[in-house]
Amino acid sequence: MIITRTQIPAEVNNFYNRTLLERAVASFVHTRWAQVKDLPKNAGTNTIKFRRYGNLSASTTPLQEGITPVGTALSVTDITATVAQYGDYVTVSDIVTYESEDAELMIAAELLGEQASDTIDQLTRDVLAACTNVYYSGAGNTSRAEIAAGDIIADANIASVLSFLKNANCKKLTRMIEPSTGYSTVPLAASYVGILHPDITVKAKLLTGWVDVQKYPSQTGVMPNEVGAVGEIRFVETTNAKKSVGAGTGTIDVYDTIIFGANAYGITRVSGEALKNIVKPLGSGGSMDPLDQRATSGWKAIFVAKILNENFITRIVSAKV
Repeated sequence: MIITRTQIPAEVNNFYNRTLLERAVASFVHTRWAQVKDLPKNAGTNTIKFRRYGNLSASTTPLQEGITPVGTALSVTDITATVAQYGDYVTVSDIVTYESEDAELMIAAELLGEQASDTIDQLTRDVLAACTNVYYSGAGNTSRAEIAAGDIIADANIASVLSFLKNANCKKLTRMIEPSTGYSTVPLAASYVGILHPDITVKAKLLTGWVDVQKYPSQTGVMPNEVGAVGEIRFVETTNAKKSVGAGTGTIDVYDTIIFGANAYGITRVSGEALKNIVKPLGSGGSMDPLDQRATSGWKAIFVAKILNENFITRIVSAKV
């Protein structure tokens, strides 16, 4: 059934939609550094194509006078991903809406916004946590199941990650922060980004050279949720970081700290359908709600996340204690 302006004014629906979006976007972490390439609406397909070009090798052979060289063909890799639709809704009874309609629908929009954010964040996290370049804490460990108590994130893990990303010519995501005139300030190098769980932050602070975010030479450019840096990696913290409950030795919890550089992954939405709040007021249900007892508020999104270059993303698997 079409909801007309007389049933729910456009400005009211826009208000709820804006409330949902503001609540959702503020909580995104894992999508923050993605390439964004959206499908046009009515494109006739639900598959997006990301295109990656390979670097050209250095041309070290001298040119011969009067002779045109053969030239080099571009190396192209196409990466495809298929979008899917996600969503949920809540039902508000007529009794509740009679008492405080606007307040209840606004609260619903806020809660749904957080749910939408959590959903998309976890979908992206699970894609990133499936990257193939893995460094396991602990001596000789080669799987999550072998992680035992004491196999915490270590200096050697950080060194391995940095060596891997640098040898892959992975570009940094943040610029250098110059030293200030403040007490005991030092420059902060251009860096990759790591996403860690609060349980791991405690141990990361023991890493050699760790700098707490409040001790940065400048607070300009500090990222939301950022907690500190070590080497050339700046870390943000979220409880949505990958945690495998009971997956280690003795059923201990195991954590994935994901570290990446520029152009490691991408996300796709459908233009105009990225995320929207849908409100169905009392009286819109037809014969399915003959006594006008139910109103609903929901969200719907079309989304997919995809790793674009496995050489630009890694993870450290460790225990918290």
